[in-house]
Amino acid sequence: MITKCGKWILVAAVLVSCFVSFSAADDGGVSFDITNDFYSKYIWRGQNLNDDYAYQPGIGFTYAGLTGGVWGSLDLTDITDNEGEFTEVDYYLDYSGDVPGIDGLGFSIGVINYHFPSVVGDTTEVYWGFGLDMPLSPTITVYHDVDVADGTYISFGLSHSVGSIVEIAPDVGVGMDIGASLGWGDSNYNKQYWSSDAQAIDSSGLNDLALSVSFPVELGGWTFAPSLNYVTLLDSEIRRSDNFNSSSDYFFTGLSLSTSF
Repeated sequence: MITKCGKWILVAAVLVSCFVSFSAADDGGVSFDITNDFYSKYIWRGQNLNDDYAYQPGIGFTYAGLTGGVWGSLDLTDITDNEGEFTEVDYYLDYSGDVPGIDGLGFSIGVINYHFPSVVGDTTEVYWGFGLDMPLSPTITVYHDVDVADGTYISFGLSHSVGSIVEIAPDVGVGMDIGASLGWGDSNYNKQYWSSDAQAIDSSGLNDLALSVSFPVELGGWTFAPSLNYVTLLDSEIRRSDNFNSSSDYFFTGLSLSTSF
């Protein structure tokens, strides 16, 4: 018997497979990406899932517009009583391309399965989104939880990259990537993820604002990117019900090491 979650994963897999068949002519072969991220906090959509250091490795592949992979978050301290353990493992499948007939408009569709070993549970989201090839690269992505919450989270994003702001050695420059995102949740999503024993959240509204700046450097086939990050909760009801940290404002640092082959 296929569960509701399994049905959505199957549907998403069939859809991205169909799209890939249209991109075979542009096949440049299979490429792989490896990421190793270290953060002083793990903040996800405004939720403080780990108030201390976390290591987040990932490996993925890309073929003809199709991307898939696995990503995890490992607690590096005992603040959550899970030191040295993966508290989250995600599996994802995505297809991205250009919208036919509309210059500068790209799209993505995909599915993410979130597995939480420490609480023996998981949930699944399907998503779709659009991005414009223009200054600040605006994007909008709609995530729908088809399993636990049966709710929707929408992310609006802006970003800008500078190729080199300073040269630290011959042919070695430091770039700068700036990003901002604004998140909105519907009533089902907010009820599932933000309700507390003291307060039930049953309305939609803006959830979080995230700002980041990173400074990538390419050395020996690897990209090193230290970052500064800030996240704040916007909705007053969500701030009052925040089970993760009463401040609801987070500043944290990061370091990313990535390579492709």
